[in-house]
Amino acid sequence: MDHRGEPESRSAAGRVAAIGEAQLVRGYALAGVAVTVAADGPAVRAAWRALAPDIVVVVLTQAAARALAGVAAAPGRMVAVLPEPPGARP
Repeated sequence: MDHRGEPESRSAAGRVAAIGEAQLVRGYALAGVAVTVAADGPAVRAAWRALAPDIVVVVLTQAAARALAGVAAAPGRMVAVLPEPPGARP
């Protein structure tokens, strides 16, 4: 919680979400991020479509980003893609 009693991941404009493989995104929940575990392309696309309107930042794993190739982000929504973990194969 910040000094106003709000979760740390909440900005004045909205919340943060993370989508991707469990081992790469689960830890973000500790910071108040809305985490959706998605192990394959259809699950990633379903999670993307289900994002709440107040989500303004989405953190994606590399695999999730590949599954969303060509899909446009909502206006005003920033997307950040995590680097591949060491030793990972794309």
